[in-house]
Amino acid sequence: MRVLALIMAGGASPSLSVLTAGRAAAATPFAGKYRIIDFTLSNCVNSGIYDVGVLSQHQPRSLHEHIGVGKPWDLDRLQGGVRVLHPFPTPDGGGWQRGTADAIRYHLDVIEERPVDYVMVLAGDHVYKMDYRPLLDLHMQRGADVTLAVHSVPPHEAYRYGMVTVDGEGRVTNFEEKPRRTSSALASMGVYAFRKEYLVDLLYRDQSVDFGSEMLPRIVSEANVSAYTFNGYWADVGTVQAYYESNIALLAETPALDLYDPEWVVRTRSFERPAAQLGASARIERSLLCDGCRVDGHVSGSVIGTGVVVGAGAIIRDSVIMPDSVIEPGVVLDNCVVDKQVVIGRDCKVGEGPIGTPNAAQPQLLNTGLTVIGKAARVSAGHTIGRNVVVNARSFVDQDLASGETF
Repeated sequence: MRVLALIMAGGASPSLSVLTAGRAAAATPFAGKYRIIDFTLSNCVNSGIYDVGVLSQHQPRSLHEHIGVGKPWDLDRLQGGVRVLHPFPTPDGGGWQRGTADAIRYHLDVIEERPVDYVMVLAGDHVYKMDYRPLLDLHMQRGADVTLAVHSVPPHEAYRYGMVTVDGEGRVTNFEEKPRRTSSALASMGVYAFRKEYLVDLLYRDQSVDFGSEMLPRIVSEANVSAYTFNGYWADVGTVQAYYESNIALLAETPALDLYDPEWVVRTRSFERPAAQLGASARIERSLLCDGCRVDGHVSGSVIGTGVVVGAGAIIRDSVIMPDSVIEPGVVLDNCVVDKQVVIGRDCKVGEGPIGTPNAAQPQLLNTGLTVIGKAARVSAGHTIGRNVVVNARSFVDQDLASGETF
């Protein structure tokens, strides 16, 4: 079975707020030591797919540095391997990819040149562990033009997804992109298998720019579109709240996402760091600690990334701290997401006060009490920051911030 995988990793993802101000969503740190794209890349190699293209666009530097030549995933190969595919100018003045279908169309030459029978189009900003081989087997057995992976979701979350209706034989009969109301409980996972010839022909004759909102509803009516139901762990972490909840869910006694499974290793680009160090005054409860972190304070219900420093007397509750951030002595952090390389000054209180005031600039994204501190921000000593607050990347905060503010 000859397969090319194309990973969509170029979206701006504004619903992740300041977490994607300087990086693609796929490059956002997750679970302390990984990046979100690690899950899709690992799925590929664990499924025996070693011919991979990563389509980038928005703020790509962090993503490019992370992937490199693909060595952590055994994708540094002369035949196949991984390549990062960039947008580029065209003779008609184009160059900026306007949607998922448009992004793939820009790289049709790559698809046509590859000696493959099937092309998988994969979301690079979802967290999941999935063996793609059963999906491909079903795709071949049914002689489908396209096969969609689908997963059940709660009715109140249907508006976030492309919702799929399937008949008794597993054929897709209807596709609705992010409907306000729907009777379907099956969401498209952003995992598609195409016959290569069908995909190439489709992209030449249909100039639509997006799969979900434009192409798929038409494809369903004209082609043989099959559904593959996936019952394993899958999370679309495309909002700040979903990202936070997916990280915190790793702290469950038996988490739905097992990162310790030796049969399905999630690979990543790792730096050489010493073991985590816990000082004499450290107290840790139900948390994840990664390599190189040094903790002298109290950490509960939190994910502490690589190289994070937590000073004496600091208290971190129900928070996600990304790599190389410094939480100085006496700080209290509650219900926060702190990006990389942030410094929270001595005796600050972050995530303080009532939950009820949503963020004034992003009320739909931040209304549950979650406070988000952008990459490399600095908060000077002694200040109080409320809930549902956003601090932009590389800001220097030298004042108190009330709940709902954006700095």
